[in-house]
Amino acid sequence: MTERPWLKSYPRTIRWDERFEAKPLYSVFDDTARERPDAPYLDFFDKTYSYREASDLIARLTKGLQDLGVIRGTKVGLFLPNCPQYVIGYYAILKAGGIVVNYSPLYSVPELLHQVEDSETDFMITLDLEALYPKIKEVFDKSRLKKLIVGSFAGSLPFPKNWLFRLFKAKAISKVPRHNDMICLGQLLENNDGSYRPVEIDPAEDVAVLQYTGGTTGVPKGAMLTHANIYINAKQILAWDQSIEPGNVRMLGALPLFHVFAMTVVLNVTTMSAGTIFLMPKFELEGALKLIAKKKIAQMPGVPTMYNAILNHPKLSKYDLSSLQGCFSGGAPLPVKVKKRFEELVKNVKVIEGYGLTESSPVAAANPTFGVNKPGSIGLPIPGTDIIVADRENPRKILARGETGEICIAGPQVMKGYWNRPAETASTIIDGRLRTGDIGYMDDDGYTFIIDRDKDMILVGGFNAFPRQIEEAIYGHPAVKEVTVIGIPHDYLGEVPKAFVVLKNKDENIDEEKLKDFLKSRLGKHEQPHEIEFRETLPKTMIGKLSKKELVAEEKAKREQNN
Repeated sequence: MTERPWLKSYPRTIRWDERFEAKPLYSVFDDTARERPDAPYLDFFDKTYSYREASDLIARLTKGLQDLGVIRGTKVGLFLPNCPQYVIGYYAILKAGGIVVNYSPLYSVPELLHQVEDSETDFMITLDLEALYPKIKEVFDKSRLKKLIVGSFAGSLPFPKNWLFRLFKAKAISKVPRHNDMICLGQLLENNDGSYRPVEIDPAEDVAVLQYTGGTTGVPKGAMLTHANIYINAKQILAWDQSIEPGNVRMLGALPLFHVFAMTVVLNVTTMSAGTIFLMPKFELEGALKLIAKKKIAQMPGVPTMYNAILNHPKLSKYDLSSLQGCFSGGAPLPVKVKKRFEELVKNVKVIEGYGLTESSPVAAANPTFGVNKPGSIGLPIPGTDIIVADRENPRKILARGETGEICIAGPQVMKGYWNRPAETASTIIDGRLRTGDIGYMDDDGYTFIIDRDKDMILVGGFNAFPRQIEEAIYGHPAVKEVTVIGIPHDYLGEVPKAFVVLKNKDENIDEEKLKDFLKSRLGKHEQPHEIEFRETLPKTMIGKLSKKELVAEEKAKREQNN
């Protein structure tokens, strides 16, 4: 039996051994809509929808999709920003028996083509925006897609914003020519009663969402998340976070819903708790601060760069953030300094750091809402979840507490496997445990600490250097706003660290040598950055966390050019 040192640290009011009933994922919405039909559900630029109104739209779209040919197992893509159409489409696809395939609006045409063909997506729901439609139309012309379902962005706005958008943002609206393979989303909603045909779902076996990820190898592949995986993960989060009161959730919907973090924490958890989601098409700092103050937002899930951006807003004091009750950080390690500063800024609020992967639906661990938060830790396994540290070379060998190895997860939220990739599934899930590719250790209290991604580790003359530890030291300098560290080739040592730094103020009196002097007493010799490059911005992923792959590609291109 797995040793569970975290049990002695578990909050007394939470049962780690709680068992969760698996249900079809659309039950997340149906159960709440039945119990609280008149509760406010969505707020999009002040246009609001109750659960009753959303239920009617979901039923109508479910019938429309079924009439179009969607049956159990049909793949339907969502190529959308955060908007009501995403929420309605998500639950309607599931009720029709289909499988949701999330597509990032930031993807290039080749990336979209790969995912469409790999996932076997037949239908795609999108909007008439210039940033979306021309790109997906090109994909449609070159791929297996059967139908494009196009909604109106302006039509989702309240009056007079819809009129003003069409008048002053006309260039943002794409011309959508009528053709047999293009269907207006509104047409699918034009049925009298939404009398769709119920589809029998096996929650444990039927895939609800194909969520594409680089996984632990960097090759894009679809994680098969079942109805049970995602439904139970929402239940686990609600069992863990006792600050969430049903009917009293006012959730900032700024993280992209097409990403697994927001899909579960923003969409499904809020819906399950009869809350209201205040949707933003994307995170925009000024807009988010205004929305928090105006709508009295209580819950804010984010990535570390969002919290950092808020802290560095030059006129932050003019915004009232006192309504915030719960702040959750995921997607990337939260620098200790950022957590501390944010908690000093917003009194009586803890920034709760959690941890998960696409392959775990995604949440596997979190610090307690009420209890000990260990800085730098991802916390304790959430209910029903086991975490062990395994030998990196032999994943079946479990290491003792305090030893560093690969973090592995077991629980009802762990994916069924990778779509059409049995070999990669077999190498990623061993003995029922998901290999995360993250390197860390567990302390005597059962708290887990992530040191870094295995693939990001830098081998300096035979010594391991972890970028996260170097980044934490650099964040310690008061002039530093953002930093990311990668390994670059070195003729003698093999690899050495290189840091890319954004300063809070470009006029700061600091250069490479001064920052290196600052780090001499804070890092080991092999951890010292060999180079430090100052930049105005750093590349970020689709959810806003700092990204290393673009910098690695840049450095590789430089070396090839010099050679």
